[in-house]
Amino acid sequence: MEQSYADIILPLAIKGRLTYSIPSNLLSLARPGVRALVQLGNRKLYSGIIARIYNNPPGLSKIRPVVDITDPVPVVNERQLKLWRWMSEYYMCSEGEVMKAAVPGILFPEGNTSAPVIEKYKPREESFVQLTKKFNDEELNIILDKLKKAPGQSALLTSYLHLSAFGTATDAGPVRKSVLLKDAGSSAANLTGLIKKGILECISLEVGRLADSRNVTVPLNKLSDSQSAVLDSVHKSFAEKDIVLLHGITSSGKTEIYIHLIEEQLKSGKQILYLLPEIALTTQIILRLQKHFGHLTGVYHSRFSDQEKVEIWKRVADNNPSGGYRLILGVRSSVFLPFSELGLVIIDEEHDGSYKQHDPAPRYHARDTAIMLAGFHGAKTIMGSASPSVESYYNALSGKYGLAELKERFGAVKLPSIVLANTREAYRKKLMVSHFTPELLNAIDEALEKEEQVILFRNRRGFSPYIECPECGWILVCNQCAVNMTYHKSARSMVCHYCGNSTAVPSKCGNCGSPGLATRGFGTEKVEDEIKIVFPAARVARMDQDTTKGKNSFKSIIRAFEERRTDILIGTQMISKGLDFENLTVVGILNADNLLNFPDFRAHERSFQLMEQVSGRAGRRQKQGKVIIQTSDPQNKIIRLMLRHDYYGMYKIQAEEREAFNYPPFCRMIRINLKHKDRAMLNNFAGNLGDDLKQLFGNRVLGPEYPVISQVQLYYIKTILLKIEKHRPLSRAKDMIRESIERIEKLKGSGGLKISVDVDPY
Repeated sequence: MEQSYADIILPLAIKGRLTYSIPSNLLSLARPGVRALVQLGNRKLYSGIIARIYNNPPGLSKIRPVVDITDPVPVVNERQLKLWRWMSEYYMCSEGEVMKAAVPGILFPEGNTSAPVIEKYKPREESFVQLTKKFNDEELNIILDKLKKAPGQSALLTSYLHLSAFGTATDAGPVRKSVLLKDAGSSAANLTGLIKKGILECISLEVGRLADSRNVTVPLNKLSDSQSAVLDSVHKSFAEKDIVLLHGITSSGKTEIYIHLIEEQLKSGKQILYLLPEIALTTQIILRLQKHFGHLTGVYHSRFSDQEKVEIWKRVADNNPSGGYRLILGVRSSVFLPFSELGLVIIDEEHDGSYKQHDPAPRYHARDTAIMLAGFHGAKTIMGSASPSVESYYNALSGKYGLAELKERFGAVKLPSIVLANTREAYRKKLMVSHFTPELLNAIDEALEKEEQVILFRNRRGFSPYIECPECGWILVCNQCAVNMTYHKSARSMVCHYCGNSTAVPSKCGNCGSPGLATRGFGTEKVEDEIKIVFPAARVARMDQDTTKGKNSFKSIIRAFEERRTDILIGTQMISKGLDFENLTVVGILNADNLLNFPDFRAHERSFQLMEQVSGRAGRRQKQGKVIIQTSDPQNKIIRLMLRHDYYGMYKIQAEEREAFNYPPFCRMIRINLKHKDRAMLNNFAGNLGDDLKQLFGNRVLGPEYPVISQVQLYYIKTILLKIEKHRPLSRAKDMIRESIERIEKLKGSGGLKISVDVDPY
């Protein structure tokens, strides 16, 4: 019999796939996508995925056999394997790193050769109660007569018959033990009595960990004339193109258009992936989708436990109209789910930076990956935003994507009026109260008087960005990273936002010993503290990374605001995206300059997008909203464009600048990060790699240079940036970069060097 071989992907950062032989007793179970247990090294066992099976001998001197095939049903499908391979090639990482990000870790238990590998995923089971056999009405009446002397048992049996729908068209089914005892108001002793008499029995059944929506669904809302026109425009574009950009101003009703597109896909038996940038957004939108699509709607994000992730994974793979998920609402990791019949991908807020994964590998962009995923399925993609990314808008104007525009708010609600508050003038005239201008305080005052709500946006968490000694200027810096420690008042600690390291608040200066340390700058925690002093009667809440660590914390903060139990909500950029509050009329942007003056070619685009998104939260019903932007530079060109909500003006300026200086979308960028704990060795390796790349790519190479944050977790960092023209073959450039990196990794002393590549690092 001819020997068969398998190429296997292991969830490790190793180059390429590993080859194993398939023993004859496992051959019938082996197929692409199934889990296989293999040995790597002397003792270690890993679970991997079979990617390919073939018969030609691979020409290796030693080939180990597959130890076991743990599950005959494929965990991943052919299109997922195709996507993994594309991601590993495009984002310059290993398929193992993609697999580690893609599949819930507990599906891949590890072990060693001396002990059995134990499966970590365990279906949740609960105790159910059922009749020991099929009793007819007459037999049950006799049993109930006999139980008259045991009223507790009689009541329990009667309760069971009611809950199990005995006597209906369907047979009496199992009832949860806990539900039965609660319904009957009975003790476990009565149940034990009925079990001993052979009437009832206890069984264990698998139950899901996921809350199911079995509510009655409601028909779709009727679209307005402008929404109907845009939906027609999307259909026409889809006839010619696979990708459409929906540019709709805030509160124009983009979600309703998505809902109508979802309905069409469900009717044709297809699955839908609805991508959102933040977990916070899923809370509101899931309710809207479940209202129409009920139990077909599933959610996927990082706050789920590993056991729950596996159940979601299985229900997407199941694709069963009665129990499977047909519509998945999720954040960037949702692109990895095992879709089998994907018909539509929706990428909401497509401009958002949260779609980009920075660390660890794969450093992928969910928007671009989702477009590829849709392509592998022959599905359509619609991307929506009030302020699209410059790249996407460029692709739409150049005809690569279809373009549909929605230029009026739903219900003809006016866009919010924008007021610029000059902080420099207010400080000079001593009119500032803490960090608030008179314009902002007056607007908050008016809103609270009318029982309306307020959002205050500050894109920095914590109480104070740093603590400084007024005597000598000493600042507490993280001992592992080249950044200031941030003061968190509620936790009474100094925290590094790069490595998570925390330490006690110093009582005196670390340089001169002076006790009078002062806080400098302000974060969301300080805004919360001070707004409570200025408006003591207001009910204030805060939404940032520190207050949303719990699984349901987003939901509870948003629900409290929706139910008007919160008057003022303070938050970072997670409050800027897609949220819809009926009674919100005032939005305050506390420090616009902080956004605009960031050293990044995208700073102005991102600032415009963030301010447009935040301002779009205000006045989404009948009342016109008001946005107060606090800035020390009211003449800034981006802020002037914001006043008119002039997205096209911003795009035009940005596109001209980027074309002049060769930045995306007019080129492709690849960033190489080098890290080492020894600064001199890092300089040496980075210099070598830089010289090597300059010989290959000339002046397309920028650096090596220290980035703004030049040390994180004791590792010094240097960066090399490559700009490659759009018409040049990117795959050839990547091969040359890989070869250069491999040469550097062979140099003496490179064991402590870490090199990572980030394709499209923006």
